[in-house]
Amino acid sequence: EELVAKAIAPVKREYLLPPPLNSVVKEKKSKRQLKRERIQERKTASHICPDVAKTGNPSACQYGGNCRFSHDLDAFLAQKPEDIPGDCPFCPYGIACRFSSTHKKKSSEINGLKKDVQKLLWKDQMRFPRADSELKRLGLDSRPQKKSKDSSLRLNAREKRIIDFRGKLYLAPLTTVGNLPFRRVCKGLGADITCGEMAMCTNLLQGQASEWALLRRHSSEDLFGVQICGAYPDTVARTVDLIDSECRIDFIDINMGCPIDLVVNKGAGSSLLVKPTRMKNVIQVASSTVEKPITVKVRTGFFEGRNRVDSLIADIRNWGASAVTIHGRSRQQRYSKLADWGYIYECTRKSPPTLQVLGNGDIFSYTDWNDHISECPELSSCMIARGALIKPWIFTEIKEQRHWDISSGERLNILKDFVHHGLEHWGSDSKGVETTRHFLLEWLSYTHRYIPVGLLDVVPQRLNWRPPSFYGRDELETLMASDSAADWIRISELVLGKVPTGFTFSPRHKSNAYERPENG
Repeated sequence: EELVAKAIAPVKREYLLPPPLNSVVKEKKSKRQLKRERIQERKTASHICPDVAKTGNPSACQYGGNCRFSHDLDAFLAQKPEDIPGDCPFCPYGIACRFSSTHKKKSSEINGLKKDVQKLLWKDQMRFPRADSELKRLGLDSRPQKKSKDSSLRLNAREKRIIDFRGKLYLAPLTTVGNLPFRRVCKGLGADITCGEMAMCTNLLQGQASEWALLRRHSSEDLFGVQICGAYPDTVARTVDLIDSECRIDFIDINMGCPIDLVVNKGAGSSLLVKPTRMKNVIQVASSTVEKPITVKVRTGFFEGRNRVDSLIADIRNWGASAVTIHGRSRQQRYSKLADWGYIYECTRKSPPTLQVLGNGDIFSYTDWNDHISECPELSSCMIARGALIKPWIFTEIKEQRHWDISSGERLNILKDFVHHGLEHWGSDSKGVETTRHFLLEWLSYTHRYIPVGLLDVVPQRLNWRPPSFYGRDELETLMASDSAADWIRISELVLGKVPTGFTFSPRHKSNAYERPENG
């Protein structure tokens, strides 16, 4: 009870380890130095030209001697790491592939950026007839547009498609770790609804391939949405118009809760919570531009102690949103302290019956899910975020109504599934292998926080508990509990082979919720 009161996980005494010594943090390199190293590395034999690798012919590249990659096949094969055991999931990489078996040619992913569309976006020549029509009607257009031939593009409210979120398990859009391979893992473990990582509207409208990659969808994602983030009605309207035309999706979610400074300082994300007029214009024009359902994700408010979603909840439906997800923290809180579910219930009960409300925050077991649904039957569902990062089998637990004391071997199989999906998504050449490894390591920076059910004196584990250092029931379980990046790399080598010489890793995301005791 004393440990729980301090937000420290009550691990059984026989499994406790002495706390590890602090590791030395290496000095970061400058952006200029990193760029110079990337350019130099690109000229080495390990970076074979894709056209040469695919055909096995040094003269196949259209750029010839001006190509920025190597054309030396012998040098490439001499330094190429040994193949990884297993089958190639999908491969256009030729000799660069790290698998020796027969290549498959068919991919199960959709929503790629077409080259002709990308060129139009680059040249600012893309037409957005529906968006421009609605912007003009609402008096929100900020730039002159060429006249559209279709003047009857406004959608009747009755034409809106409806998605029933009630009772469905919703995997939250998660930056970096919520990639397509991770979503496939969660689908296999019971998630019903998936959503792509947050994509910035301006980057999508500029045709940035890296941003468009966030919209990709796998065939197993049968109920799938994309999440976009924008500061102004015109950019959001044109983005939803473009996505609706170029992608196969079921709904579009607008992020109005992102707390990141870079996003907030541009007037997007949670900064819209203090700009209700602009918030209205964004939702209204997006909803009237496309017939796909528009959903919104918000926080309780911008400043701690000054909640305001309850005063906007009815308007959000009137503006055209089909559903709203409320994260029970303010922007100022980020991810510290516990989510305020009492306020989520209050907003839900104030919402009109036609607006589906979903709650979000700190769900880490089936009992958490049950408690929220029984406490507030008006909730359509709950969105699961960090809980799924730490233990993606939470979806199985909720559907089977049990605390799963999952073994280390079963957890390793889940990691193997991720790797298989990753190689199919990012590629099976050396670059694809290391990209898969990078995202696996990012995910492992969360999974080590999981404490096996059999090791706890109190079940279930709470999301705000800080895990002490502990032994597992076998060597692999102990390794998986380590908070050392060196041990995460060892785990990656179990499924992806040895890391390249000089390989280092530092996790991109470090949640506030585990850094300070008072955040409990």
